[in-house]
Amino acid sequence: MTTETAAPSGVDEVHILWTSEGMSCDGDTISVTAASLPSIEDVVLGALPGLPKVHLHNKVLAYETGEDFMKVFHQAARGELDAPFVLVVEGSIPNENINGDGYWTSMGNDPETGEPRPLNDWLDLLAPKALAVVAVGTCATYGGIHAMAGNPTGCMGLADYLGWDFRSAGGLPIINVPGCPVQPDNFMETLTWLLYQAAGMAPTIPLDDQLRPTWLFGKTVHEGCDRAAYYEQGDFAKDYNSPKCQVKIGCWGPVVNCNVTKRGWMDGIGGCPNVGGICIACTMPGFPDMFMPFMDEPPGGSVSSALLSSTYGPLVRSLRAVTNRTVNHEPKWRHNRSELTSGYAPRWTGR
Repeated sequence: MTTETAAPSGVDEVHILWTSEGMSCDGDTISVTAASLPSIEDVVLGALPGLPKVHLHNKVLAYETGEDFMKVFHQAARGELDAPFVLVVEGSIPNENINGDGYWTSMGNDPETGEPRPLNDWLDLLAPKALAVVAVGTCATYGGIHAMAGNPTGCMGLADYLGWDFRSAGGLPIINVPGCPVQPDNFMETLTWLLYQAAGMAPTIPLDDQLRPTWLFGKTVHEGCDRAAYYEQGDFAKDYNSPKCQVKIGCWGPVVNCNVTKRGWMDGIGGCPNVGGICIACTMPGFPDMFMPFMDEPPGGSVSSALLSSTYGPLVRSLRAVTNRTVNHEPKWRHNRSELTSGYAPRWTGR
Protein backbone atom coordinates (compact mmCIF):
# COMPACT_ATOMS: atom_id res chain seq x y z
CA MET A 1 0.00 0.00 0.00
CA THR A 2 1.24 3.49 -0.81
CA THR A 3 0.04 6.88 0.34
CA GLU A 4 -0.51 9.99 -1.72
CA THR A 5 0.97 12.33 0.87
CA ALA A 6 4.35 11.81 2.52
CA ALA A 7 4.72 12.50 6.21
CA PRO A 8 6.42 15.78 7.09
CA SER A 9 10.19 15.55 7.35
CA GLY A 10 12.78 17.24 9.49
CA VAL A 11 11.05 16.82 12.85
CA ASP A 12 13.47 17.18 15.77
CA GLU A 13 11.15 16.31 18.62
CA VAL A 14 8.13 13.97 18.92
CA HIS A 15 5.61 13.18 21.63
CA ILE A 16 4.22 9.64 21.80
CA LEU A 17 0.73 9.72 23.28
CA TRP A 18 -0.09 6.14 24.19
CA THR A 19 -3.57 5.30 25.42
CA SER A 20 -4.43 1.81 26.65
CA GLU A 21 -7.95 2.81 27.64
CA GLY A 22 -9.50 0.71 24.91
CA MET A 23 -10.94 -2.64 25.90
CA SER A 24 -7.65 -4.30 26.80
CA CYS A 25 -5.52 -5.93 29.46
CA ASP A 26 -2.50 -3.60 29.01
CA GLY A 27 -0.66 -6.69 27.74
CA ASP A 28 0.82 -4.87 24.76
CA THR A 29 2.43 -2.24 26.97
CA ILE A 30 3.87 -4.99 29.16
CA SER A 31 5.11 -6.88 26.10
CA VAL A 32 6.86 -3.83 24.63
CA THR A 33 8.91 -3.41 27.81
CA ALA A 34 10.70 -6.63 26.73
CA ALA A 35 11.76 -5.23 23.34
CA SER A 36 15.46 -5.15 22.54
CA LEU A 37 15.67 -4.31 18.79
CA PRO A 38 15.48 -1.51 19.80
CA SER A 39 14.37 -1.26 23.38
CA ILE A 40 11.93 1.41 24.51
CA GLU A 41 14.72 2.77 26.71
CA ASP A 42 17.04 3.22 23.70
CA VAL A 43 14.38 5.22 21.87
CA VAL A 44 13.40 7.43 24.82
CA LEU A 45 17.00 8.06 25.91
CA GLY A 46 18.15 8.99 22.40
CA ALA A 47 20.58 6.12 21.92
CA LEU A 48 19.76 5.73 18.21
CA PRO A 49 21.61 8.14 15.90
CA GLY A 50 19.38 10.49 13.92
CA LEU A 51 16.20 9.77 15.86
CA PRO A 52 14.12 12.75 17.01
CA LYS A 53 13.98 13.46 20.73
CA VAL A 54 11.10 11.36 22.09
CA HIS A 55 8.71 12.16 24.96
CA LEU A 56 6.76 9.03 25.91
CA HIS A 57 3.39 9.36 27.65
CA ASN A 58 2.18 5.92 28.74
CA LYS A 59 0.31 5.44 32.01
CA VAL A 60 2.14 2.21 32.89
CA LEU A 61 5.57 3.74 32.35
CA ALA A 62 4.85 7.30 33.48
CA TYR A 63 5.95 8.99 36.70
CA GLU A 64 2.99 11.38 36.52
CA THR A 65 -0.46 10.41 37.77
CA GLY A 66 -3.95 11.84 37.57
CA GLU A 67 -4.33 15.25 35.97
CA ASP A 68 -0.56 15.66 35.74
CA PHE A 69 -0.49 12.69 33.37
CA MET A 70 -3.56 13.88 31.43
CA LYS A 71 -2.17 17.39 30.88
CA VAL A 72 -0.34 16.55 27.64
CA PHE A 73 -3.39 14.80 26.20
CA HIS A 74 -5.52 17.90 26.81
CA GLN A 75 -2.84 20.08 25.22
CA ALA A 76 -2.72 17.82 22.17
CA ALA A 77 -6.51 17.90 21.85
CA ARG A 78 -6.40 21.71 21.84
CA GLY A 79 -3.51 21.77 19.36
CA GLU A 80 -1.17 23.33 21.92
CA LEU A 81 1.68 20.79 22.02
CA ASP A 82 5.16 22.15 21.35
CA ALA A 83 5.98 19.29 18.95
CA PRO A 84 4.16 16.80 16.70
CA PHE A 85 2.83 13.63 18.27
CA VAL A 86 2.32 9.99 17.37
CA LEU A 87 -0.88 8.50 18.75
CA VAL A 88 -0.58 4.88 19.90
CA VAL A 89 -3.86 3.13 20.64
CA GLU A 90 -4.03 -0.08 22.70
CA GLY A 91 -7.27 -1.98 23.16
CA SER A 92 -10.39 -2.42 21.05
CA ILE A 93 -12.81 0.44 20.45
CA PRO A 94 -16.29 0.04 21.96
CA ASN A 95 -19.44 1.36 20.36
CA GLU A 96 -20.47 4.23 22.63
CA ASN A 97 -23.72 4.61 20.67
CA ILE A 98 -25.05 1.56 22.53
CA ASN A 99 -23.68 2.28 26.02
CA GLY A 100 -27.01 2.92 27.70
CA ASP A 101 -26.62 5.49 30.48
CA GLY A 102 -22.87 5.15 31.02
CA TYR A 103 -19.58 4.67 29.22
CA TRP A 104 -17.86 1.55 28.05
CA THR A 105 -14.46 3.09 28.71
CA SER A 106 -13.06 6.55 29.37
CA MET A 107 -9.81 8.37 30.07
CA GLY A 108 -9.68 11.41 32.31
CA ASN A 109 -12.42 14.00 32.54
CA ASP A 110 -13.74 16.61 30.16
CA PRO A 111 -12.28 19.93 31.45
CA GLU A 112 -15.55 21.76 30.71
CA THR A 113 -18.15 19.32 32.06
CA GLY A 114 -16.08 17.36 34.57
CA GLU A 115 -17.66 14.20 33.18
CA PRO A 116 -15.52 11.20 32.11
CA ARG A 117 -14.29 11.62 28.53
CA PRO A 118 -14.86 8.40 26.54
CA LEU A 119 -11.95 6.95 24.59
CA ASN A 120 -13.94 7.48 21.40
CA ASP A 121 -14.01 11.24 22.03
CA TRP A 122 -10.25 11.23 22.51
CA LEU A 123 -9.84 9.41 19.19
CA ASP A 124 -12.05 11.95 17.43
CA LEU A 125 -9.96 14.78 18.90
CA LEU A 126 -6.44 13.38 18.60
CA ALA A 127 -6.30 11.12 15.56
CA PRO A 128 -6.77 13.85 12.91
CA LYS A 129 -4.05 15.97 14.57
CA ALA A 130 -1.51 13.14 14.95
CA LEU A 131 1.61 12.82 12.82
CA ALA A 132 0.84 9.09 12.70
CA VAL A 133 -1.68 6.78 14.34
CA VAL A 134 -0.55 3.30 15.41
CA ALA A 135 -2.79 0.48 16.60
CA VAL A 136 -0.78 -1.85 18.84
CA GLY A 137 -2.02 -5.38 19.45
CA THR A 138 -4.89 -7.30 17.87
CA CYS A 139 -7.56 -5.69 20.04
CA ALA A 140 -6.70 -2.25 18.67
CA THR A 141 -6.04 -3.41 15.12
CA TYR A 142 -9.05 -5.64 14.46
CA GLY A 143 -11.10 -5.84 17.67
CA GLY A 144 -9.62 -9.07 19.04
CA ILE A 145 -11.11 -10.94 21.99
CA HIS A 146 -13.51 -8.17 23.00
CA ALA A 147 -15.03 -8.04 19.52
CA MET A 148 -15.85 -11.75 19.26
CA ALA A 149 -19.36 -13.01 18.57
CA GLY A 150 -21.78 -12.40 21.41
CA ASN A 151 -19.96 -9.44 22.94
CA PRO A 152 -22.25 -6.72 24.39
CA THR A 153 -20.01 -3.71 23.67
CA GLY A 154 -19.99 -3.66 19.86
CA CYS A 155 -16.19 -3.55 19.95
CA MET A 156 -14.16 -3.01 16.79
CA GLY A 157 -10.66 -2.26 15.58
CA LEU A 158 -9.33 1.27 15.22
CA ALA A 159 -9.67 1.26 11.41
CA ASP A 160 -13.28 0.11 11.76
CA TYR A 161 -13.90 3.14 13.96
CA LEU A 162 -11.89 5.84 12.17
CA GLY A 163 -12.39 4.35 8.70
CA TRP A 164 -10.04 2.29 6.57
CA ASP A 165 -9.38 5.32 4.39
CA PHE A 166 -8.38 7.48 7.38
CA ARG A 167 -5.27 9.62 6.97
CA SER A 168 -3.37 11.30 9.79
CA ALA A 169 -2.05 14.85 9.75
CA GLY A 170 1.15 13.29 8.40
CA GLY A 171 -0.73 11.82 5.45
CA LEU A 172 -0.44 8.26 6.73
CA PRO A 173 -3.07 5.55 7.10
CA ILE A 174 -3.45 3.80 10.43
CA ILE A 175 -0.47 1.49 11.05
CA ASN A 176 -1.59 -1.86 12.44
CA VAL A 177 0.83 -4.01 14.44
CA PRO A 178 -1.28 -6.99 15.55
CA GLY A 179 -0.49 -9.73 18.06
CA CYS A 180 -2.08 -10.95 21.29
CA PRO A 181 0.00 -9.47 22.73
CA VAL A 182 2.12 -7.72 20.13
CA GLN A 183 5.58 -9.17 19.52
CA PRO A 184 7.70 -6.48 21.25
CA ASP A 185 10.36 -5.97 18.59
CA ASN A 186 7.72 -5.84 15.84
CA PHE A 187 6.18 -2.81 17.50
CA MET A 188 9.45 -1.07 18.35
CA GLU A 189 10.80 -1.63 14.84
CA THR A 190 7.63 -0.10 13.39
CA LEU A 191 7.78 2.86 15.77
CA THR A 192 11.45 3.40 14.95
CA TRP A 193 10.68 3.44 11.22
CA LEU A 194 7.99 6.08 11.82
CA LEU A 195 10.35 8.21 13.89
CA TYR A 196 13.06 8.05 11.25
CA GLN A 197 10.45 8.88 8.64
CA ALA A 198 9.38 11.90 10.69
CA ALA A 199 13.02 12.99 10.82
CA GLY A 200 13.24 12.75 7.02
CA MET A 201 15.61 9.78 7.12
CA ALA A 202 13.31 6.97 5.92
CA PRO A 203 10.77 6.49 3.11
CA THR A 204 7.06 6.09 3.73
CA ILE A 205 6.38 2.97 5.74
CA PRO A 206 5.12 0.12 3.49
CA LEU A 207 1.82 -1.45 4.53
CA ASP A 208 -0.29 -4.32 3.19
CA ASP A 209 -4.06 -4.28 2.57
CA GLN A 210 -4.70 -4.90 6.27
CA LEU A 211 -2.44 -1.93 7.13
CA ARG A 212 0.32 -4.15 8.56
CA PRO A 213 4.03 -3.43 7.91
CA THR A 214 4.83 -5.62 4.92
CA TRP A 215 8.29 -6.73 6.03
CA LEU A 216 6.89 -8.06 9.30
CA PHE A 217 3.70 -9.75 8.13
CA GLY A 218 4.47 -10.71 4.53
CA LYS A 219 5.19 -14.37 5.33
CA THR A 220 3.30 -17.07 7.18
CA VAL A 221 4.15 -18.74 10.48
CA HIS A 222 4.63 -21.99 8.56
CA GLU A 223 7.25 -20.51 6.22
CA GLY A 224 9.50 -19.71 9.17
CA CYS A 225 8.62 -22.67 11.39
CA ASP A 226 11.31 -25.15 12.40
CA ARG A 227 8.62 -27.86 12.23
CA ALA A 228 7.75 -27.16 8.58
CA ALA A 229 9.91 -30.01 7.23
CA TYR A 230 7.75 -32.49 9.14
CA TYR A 231 4.67 -31.11 7.41
CA GLU A 232 6.28 -31.40 4.01
CA GLN A 233 7.07 -35.07 4.56
CA GLY A 234 3.69 -35.86 6.08
CA ASP A 235 4.92 -36.46 9.62
CA PHE A 236 2.42 -35.04 12.13
CA ALA A 237 2.30 -34.73 15.90
CA LYS A 238 -0.45 -36.60 17.73
CA ASP A 239 -0.01 -34.74 21.01
CA TYR A 240 1.73 -31.64 22.37
CA ASN A 241 4.83 -33.51 23.51
CA SER A 242 5.97 -34.14 19.95
CA PRO A 243 8.55 -32.07 18.01
CA LYS A 244 6.70 -32.74 14.74
CA CYS A 245 4.24 -30.60 12.76
CA GLN A 246 1.22 -29.61 14.86
CA VAL A 247 -1.35 -29.00 12.11
CA LYS A 248 -3.45 -32.02 13.12
CA ILE A 249 -3.65 -30.86 16.74
CA GLY A 250 -4.87 -27.35 15.99
CA CYS A 251 -2.02 -25.25 14.50
CA TRP A 252 -3.09 -22.62 11.94
CA GLY A 253 0.49 -21.67 11.03
CA PRO A 254 0.30 -22.45 7.27
CA VAL A 255 -2.27 -19.69 6.70
CA VAL A 256 -1.37 -17.07 9.35
CA ASN A 257 0.65 -13.93 8.60
CA CYS A 258 3.17 -13.64 11.43
CA ASN A 259 6.95 -13.71 11.81
CA VAL A 260 7.20 -15.10 15.35
CA THR A 261 8.73 -18.41 14.26
CA LYS A 262 11.55 -16.47 12.61
CA ARG A 263 11.92 -13.67 15.13
CA GLY A 264 11.15 -15.52 18.35
CA TRP A 265 9.67 -13.63 21.26
CA MET A 266 12.46 -12.16 23.38
CA ASP A 267 16.00 -11.81 22.02
CA GLY A 268 15.20 -14.38 19.33
CA ILE A 269 14.04 -16.99 21.86
CA GLY A 270 10.55 -18.49 21.94
CA GLY A 271 7.64 -18.12 19.57
CA CYS A 272 4.54 -20.31 19.82
CA PRO A 273 5.33 -23.35 17.59
CA ASN A 274 9.03 -23.06 18.45
CA VAL A 275 8.29 -23.94 22.07
CA GLY A 276 5.50 -26.47 21.56
CA GLY A 277 2.45 -24.23 21.27
CA ILE A 278 0.07 -24.22 18.34
CA CYS A 279 -0.52 -21.06 16.32
CA ILE A 280 -4.03 -19.81 17.14
CA ALA A 281 -3.82 -16.98 14.54
CA CYS A 282 -3.74 -14.09 17.01
CA THR A 283 -2.33 -11.65 14.41
CA MET A 284 -5.19 -12.17 11.94
CA PRO A 285 -8.20 -9.87 11.34
CA GLY A 286 -10.62 -12.78 11.87
CA PHE A 287 -9.22 -13.70 15.30
CA PRO A 288 -10.63 -15.27 17.38
CA ASP A 289 -13.95 -16.25 15.78
CA MET A 290 -12.61 -17.71 12.53
CA PHE A 291 -10.09 -19.93 14.33
CA MET A 292 -12.12 -21.51 17.12
CA PRO A 293 -12.18 -23.96 18.79
CA PHE A 294 -8.43 -23.52 19.16
CA MET A 295 -7.43 -27.13 19.80
CA ASP A 296 -9.35 -28.58 16.83
CA GLU A 297 -7.64 -29.42 13.56
CA PRO A 298 -8.16 -26.58 11.02
CA PRO A 299 -10.67 -27.53 8.29
CA GLY A 300 -8.08 -27.38 5.51
CA GLY A 301 -5.54 -29.22 7.62
CA SER A 302 -7.37 -32.53 7.36
CA VAL A 303 -7.28 -32.42 3.55
CA SER A 304 -3.65 -31.37 3.19
CA SER A 305 -2.41 -33.72 5.91
CA ALA A 306 -4.35 -36.64 4.41
CA LEU A 307 -2.78 -36.06 1.01
CA LEU A 308 0.69 -35.81 2.52
CA SER A 309 0.24 -38.75 4.88
CA SER A 310 -1.14 -41.21 2.32
CA THR A 311 1.38 -41.09 -0.52
CA TYR A 312 3.78 -38.19 -0.91
CA GLY A 313 4.94 -37.96 2.69
CA PRO A 314 5.77 -41.67 3.23
CA LEU A 315 7.54 -41.83 -0.14
CA VAL A 316 9.67 -38.77 0.66
CA ARG A 317 10.48 -40.11 4.13
CA SER A 318 11.54 -43.51 2.80
CA LEU A 319 13.72 -42.04 0.06
CA ARG A 320 15.35 -39.67 2.52
CA ALA A 321 15.96 -42.56 4.91
CA VAL A 322 17.79 -44.46 2.18
CA THR A 323 19.93 -41.44 1.37
CA ASN A 324 20.49 -40.76 5.06
CA ARG A 325 21.86 -44.28 5.58
CA THR A 326 24.09 -43.90 2.52
CA VAL A 327 25.65 -40.63 3.54
CA ASN A 328 26.09 -41.76 7.14
CA HIS A 329 29.26 -43.64 6.13
CA GLU A 330 32.77 -42.33 5.58
CA PRO A 331 34.40 -42.78 2.13
CA LYS A 332 36.27 -46.09 1.76
CA TRP A 333 39.70 -44.48 1.25
CA ARG A 334 39.87 -43.30 4.87
CA HIS A 335 41.91 -46.09 6.48
CA ASN A 336 45.20 -46.84 8.18
CA ARG A 337 46.57 -49.39 5.73
CA SER A 338 49.94 -49.13 3.94
CA GLU A 339 48.47 -48.03 0.62
CA LEU A 340 46.92 -44.78 -0.63
CA THR A 341 43.49 -45.35 -2.19
CA SER A 342 42.06 -41.82 -2.21
CA GLY A 343 42.58 -41.42 -5.95
CA TYR A 344 45.49 -39.03 -5.53
CA ALA A 345 47.58 -39.12 -8.76
CA PRO A 346 50.44 -36.56 -8.85
CA ARG A 347 51.46 -35.34 -12.31
CA TRP A 348 55.09 -34.94 -11.26
CA THR A 349 56.94 -37.82 -9.61
CA GLY A 350 60.29 -36.05 -9.04
CA ARG A 351 62.19 -37.99 -11.75
